Amino acid sequence: MQVGNEEITTFNLDRHGKTYRRAPMVALILLATFAGMLMQTVLGTTVPTLMRDYNISMATAQQATTWFLLANGIMVPVSAYLATKFSTKKLYIIAYIILFAGMLTVFAAPLPKPSTWWVFLSGRILQASAVGITMPLMQVVLVNMYPPKQMGAVMGLGGLVVGLAPAVGPTFAGWILNKNHVILGITFSDSWRTIFILPLSVLGICLVISPFVLKDVLPNKAIKLDIISLIESVLGFGLFLWGFTNVATDGWSKLNTVIMPILFGVMIILVFGYRQFHMTKPFLDLRVFKTKQFTLTTIVIALITMAMMGVEMMLPLYMQEVHGLSALDSGLVLLPGALMMGIMSPIAGLAYDRVGAKRLALVGSVILIIGTFPFVFLTAETPNIFITALYGMRMFGIAMVFMPLTASAMKALPISEAADGTASNNTARQVASAVVVALLSSVTQNVITHAQPAAHLKTTNPLLYADKLIQAMLTGYHVSFALGLAFAIMALITAFFLRGHVLHISNQADDLQSKGGQVK
Repeated sequence: MQVGNEEITTFNLDRHGKTYRRAPMVALILLATFAGMLMQTVLGTTVPTLMRDYNISMATAQQATTWFLLANGIMVPVSAYLATKFSTKKLYIIAYIILFAGMLTVFAAPLPKPSTWWVFLSGRILQASAVGITMPLMQVVLVNMYPPKQMGAVMGLGGLVVGLAPAVGPTFAGWILNKNHVILGITFSDSWRTIFILPLSVLGICLVISPFVLKDVLPNKAIKLDIISLIESVLGFGLFLWGFTNVATDGWSKLNTVIMPILFGVMIILVFGYRQFHMTKPFLDLRVFKTKQFTLTTIVIALITMAMMGVEMMLPLYMQEVHGLSALDSGLVLLPGALMMGIMSPIAGLAYDRVGAKRLALVGSVILIIGTFPFVFLTAETPNIFITALYGMRMFGIAMVFMPLTASAMKALPISEAADGTASNNTARQVASAVVVALLSSVTQNVITHAQPAAHLKTTNPLLYADKLIQAMLTGYHVSFALGLAFAIMALITAFFLRGHVLHISNQADDLQSKGGQVK
C-alpha cells in the first residue's frame, strides 16, 4: 500500500481491507503466547515440592507436565480448522479466556491432598487446550502478516516464544519458589501457587487490550465441521498420548492403561490419516507431508524436541536430588542456557535467510550432540558451572535448529496451506514432547526403583544406604540423558537429507505481501 510515492511498511491490511499497525499486534501475540508457553515447563523445578505437598511419587507429579502435553497434542490438530472457521480476533480472545481460567484453576486449587490432585490436573488441561490454539495460530498469523523474504527474521521472533518460554520456565519457577509472597493477607511460602501470579497478571492485561489491538488477518471460510474427523483426531491422539502418560505410573506391561490405549490410538490415527488424504475438504490437510522438505524438517524438529526435553525435564531433578540444590539454585544453573536460546533465536532466523536450513541444522545438531554427551557421565561431584556451560551449549545448538527449520517448513508450502502445515508441524512436536516426557519419567523411575538399595540398610548402615541411593538416582538420570543424546544423533542423520537452498514462494505472493496484501 502506498500514500503518495511513499510505501507504508509499518501497516498491513486485515481481511476487511482496513489498515492496522503490525507491531502492537505482534507484541501482544508474542507476550500472551509466551505466558501460555511458559506453562509447559514451569513446573519442572517444582516436582519435589508437588511430591511433598500432595504426597505423591515423582511419576505422578510429572503428570502435571505429561497431561499438559497430552491435552496440547490433542488440540493442535484442531487449530487448523478453528483458524479457518473463526475470525482471528475472536479465536484469540476465546483462547486467552480459557488460558486465564486454567491458570486461575491451578492457582486456586484446593489444599494439597492426593484426592484433589485431579483439580490441579484439570487446570493444567485447560491451560494446554488454550496453548494448543494460540501457539500454532501465532505462527500462521506471522506468516500472513509478513512477506516470505522476511520469514526467517519473523520466525526468529516466534522462536523467542516457542523456544525461550519453555527454556526459562524452570528458572522462573525456582526464583518464585525461593520467596515468600503475601497476597490478600495470605502468606504463600515455598508454594507452587505463586508461580501463576505473574503469568495471570500479564495475560489479564493482554486480554483487556486484545479487542483494541488484534485484527482479523487470516482469511476465513464457512467450512463444515467434519464430526467424524474431529472424533478420530481427539480419540486417536488422546488414546496414544494417554497410554504413554500412564507408562510413568503403571509401567510398560499394563495392558488396559498402557498397551491397549497406545495400539488403539495408533490404529485410529492411521484411519484418520487415510480419510484426510481422500477427502475433498479435509479436516487437517495431511497432503502437506507430500512435500519432502516439509516432512524432513518436521521430523528433525520432533527429534530435536525430544532431545531437548530429554535433558530439560530431568536436569532440575538431578540438580535438586543429587546435588541438593534448592529450586531457585537449580533454576539459576539453567538460566544462562535459557538466555542463550533467547539471544540466538532471532540471530538464527536472520542466518536462515542467508544460508538456508540445512547448514544451520547440521551445525546445530553437532553442537547439541557435543553438549549432551557429557551429561551421560555426570556424577554427584560434577561442578555446577560445568553443567551450566554444557546446558548453554545445548541451547545454542537447539536455537540454531528450531526456528530456521520451522521457517523452512513454512516456506516449502504455499501460504494457503500455512494453517494445515503449522498444525501438522506442531502436532508432531507436541506428540514428541508428550511421548518423551512420559517415556523418560517411566524409564528413570523404573531404573531408580530397581537400582535403589535394600530398605534394611536405612537403619543398619545409613551412610551406605545414602551412597547407594545417590548412585541409583545417577543411573536413572544417565539413562534419561543417554536417550536425549540418541535423539540428537538421529536428528543429525535426518538433517543430511534436507535441501541445501532456501525455498522461495512465488514472486507474486512476495510482491502482494510486501505491499500489505494477503495471499488467498
